[in-house]
Amino acid sequence: MRAHYKFWPKRLPHRITPPATSLWDNLAISARRYPDKAALVFFGRVFSYQDVLHKAERLAARLAALGVQKGDRVVLNMQNCPQLVIAHFAILRANAVVVPVNPMNRAEELKHYITDPDAKVALTTSDLAAELARASDALPEGQRLAHLIVTHFTDAFDGNVTGADAPPEAWTDWLLTHHALPPLAGGAVHSWHDALVNELPLPDLAVGPADLSILPYTSGTTGLPKGCMHTHASVMHNAMASGIWGNGTPENVTLAVVPMFHITGMVSVMHTTILAGASLVIMPRWDRELAGRLISRWKVTHWTNIPTMVIDLLGSPSFEKYDLSSLVYIGGGGAAMPQAVAQRLLDLFGLRYVEGYGLTETAAPSHTNPPDAPKQQCLGIPFMSTDARIIDPETLQELPQGEAGEIIICGPEVFKGYWKRPDATAQAFIEHDGKRFFRSGDLGRVDEDGYFFMTDRLKRMINASGFKVWPAEVEALMFRHPAIQEACIISTKDAYRGESVKAVVVLRQSHRGQVSEQDLIDWCRDNMAVYKVPRVVQFVEALPKSGSGKVMWRTLQELEGS
Repeated sequence: MRAHYKFWPKRLPHRITPPATSLWDNLAISARRYPDKAALVFFGRVFSYQDVLHKAERLAARLAALGVQKGDRVVLNMQNCPQLVIAHFAILRANAVVVPVNPMNRAEELKHYITDPDAKVALTTSDLAAELARASDALPEGQRLAHLIVTHFTDAFDGNVTGADAPPEAWTDWLLTHHALPPLAGGAVHSWHDALVNELPLPDLAVGPADLSILPYTSGTTGLPKGCMHTHASVMHNAMASGIWGNGTPENVTLAVVPMFHITGMVSVMHTTILAGASLVIMPRWDRELAGRLISRWKVTHWTNIPTMVIDLLGSPSFEKYDLSSLVYIGGGGAAMPQAVAQRLLDLFGLRYVEGYGLTETAAPSHTNPPDAPKQQCLGIPFMSTDARIIDPETLQELPQGEAGEIIICGPEVFKGYWKRPDATAQAFIEHDGKRFFRSGDLGRVDEDGYFFMTDRLKRMINASGFKVWPAEVEALMFRHPAIQEACIISTKDAYRGESVKAVVVLRQSHRGQVSEQDLIDWCRDNMAVYKVPRVVQFVEALPKSGSGKVMWRTLQELEGS
């Protein structure tokens, strides 16, 4: 018996049998069971399950009429809003594959999310539409988008809402501005309203467990981001398991503030909630006062987050005004929860913060802490139906308890491989103990109780408030600046974010004295997602290099830490 089984919740099985149906069926069944129940809440507007189902079906019919067929990849580029949920399920109902894209990406980055999955249709919000159109327009004719469907945030709420449900004043321009629909070279742009108002026929539902459902992208140590091929079955497993693990019932009220383009928000928040027939209270981005008001107003029971959100809320001068007594589950990942903050949650509300661990490749959790026996700053124990081991990354031999090595994972939630990258797929998997394990690239150890702890990363990665920043990707973007001869990205300590991005740059001789550190930071803000932008730029005469000419980034990192 595995050591961690001693701490397994006694009410739960070690393995589950997920439904052998599509993810679409989860919405359809919940709508039949609870037609009038609140599915989505957004700035005071309530969408019933029946309403969400109807809108998703109409949008699916439109997608089919625009040429979307089984297996086609459709780009979904939105921050949290009801339209994201409706569009996500509409793409699935059209028998297609969701390509979730981080809305912080800029045109140069967005090109890859159009061309790599061969996407011809995209859905976005009006504040992001021009950037997406700009990315498409810059591509060769045969690689561009053919259709772009655009929604305004106010398609989903009353801009005059007041009281506890009202958005922060600072968001007024962002949420209420009606941006004109951008032109799309060689393609057509459709408004959300026009896309949904139709009597078009729905295609037959032709997808099942083995078909692709989502293609989220993950970056790595080299090259451009890679698409992770997830089936309906791999997502279904973790949607169901997350619900069971967190005492999921139709009466749950979940605060959806972690981004639902990200695998955790998509699977453990959105899909888990829809499968259960529970309610999602949606925040488009983080604001501590709004979070406090919404938890109080809607009696939120479940809140998945990153620790910085909890720290921020507890630090609010208005904190005493909020009623958090409805919360029965709070947890998350992306960064370690400070022990003092976890203790305060326990003292104030009797809540144990439940940390977990997972990757885009594992459809969110591969590990999580038992809610009744969590350890702090701990990845947790292998999730339902999941086997995880620690191996020597060189010899691939399993290591004994307590020794640090690479975490490998086997389970139904593990992806099938990288889109169009059989080479990367082959490198990512090994046969061990007669099973196919995914190599996480993370270094960890297992304690005497079977709990996993992170010790380091094999992969070069910066964790900025839960956002993964891959230095190779940032470097590749920075090299497009005409003044930059060489650049190396390392992490620098940040009191709030934990880590931030630092760029060590060698300028071309012709640009020295003409370009400042701030000039480069400003350029980066215009050309990449804000969380990737270097907070610090340091000019140097040369970068340290090995005998083979490789930049010795570890040397720079060590100097930064000294």
